[in-house]
Parts: sequence; structure tokens; C-alpha cells
Amino acid sequence: MFNQELITERIGIIQNSVKRLNALAVMPAEQFCENEDAVDIAENRLRRALEALFDLGRHLVVKSGLGVPSDYRSVIEKLKAGRIIPPEFAQKITGMAGYRNRLIHEYNKITPGELHEILQTRLNDLTLFCNYIVDYIQTGGR
Repeated sequence: MFNQELITERIGIIQNSVKRLNALAVMPAEQFCENEDAVDIAENRLRRALEALFDLGRHLVVKSGLGVPSDYRSVIEKLKAGRIIPPEFAQKITGMAGYRNRLIHEYNKITPGELHEILQTRLNDLTLFCNYIVDYIQTGGR
């Protein structure tokens, strides 16, 4: 049985983070990169969104009987195998598992420029992930 409270909370974290990140995405790259507060907010909100995404994905994988993922990439692989997310989307979002690890373990190597690039190109992936999850739950996992 899915934990609806966990699902609602994690989707809320992702959606709120995307909202804040979209507000930063409209900043020109140079302005963004020079604004330490904007960079800090972007890094924090992206990390929170990705943590919520993988936490939510892990919950669905386990509760759907698809096994226990060993790492963040395997969360995505098991979501794909369980047809919770489409294969082409799984391939696209798998790289965010690596980026989550960089945000946590190699935070000193994250550049404002790459953060701005992600704001420009990857935020819709977070929204799509939520949509796939909601669709899966609303159809009763079918």
C-alpha cells in the first residue's frame, strides 16, 4: 500500500522547488552566476527536488513489489521496468541521479554556469516525473 502522505509531501517538495527554480531560470546567465544568493537557492532547491524525486521513486518501487533499489540509478531502472515511467524518459532522467550525487558529494565542483544550464534545460523533467507518478497512482498502478 502506498503512503499517500509521503507521496503528496514529496510531490509538493518537487513542485515548490521547480516553482522557485523557474523564477531563477529567467535570470540571464551572467546575472545568475554573479548572484551568490541565486546560486545558493538554486543549488539547495535542486538538491531538495532530486532527493524528493528519488525518495518518492524508491517508495513506489518497493511498494509496487519491484524490488529494493541499491542506488539512485537503480531507482530509475526499476521505475522503468515497472512501467511507472516510460523508457525514453527513464533514459533522460537517469543522469540526474549522477547530478544528485555531485550536489551532495562533490558540491565544491558545482559551477554556477552548470546550475544555470540545468535551470534552462532540465526543470521540465522534474515536472514530468511528478506527472508520471500521479498518472500511475491514479490508474491504480496499471
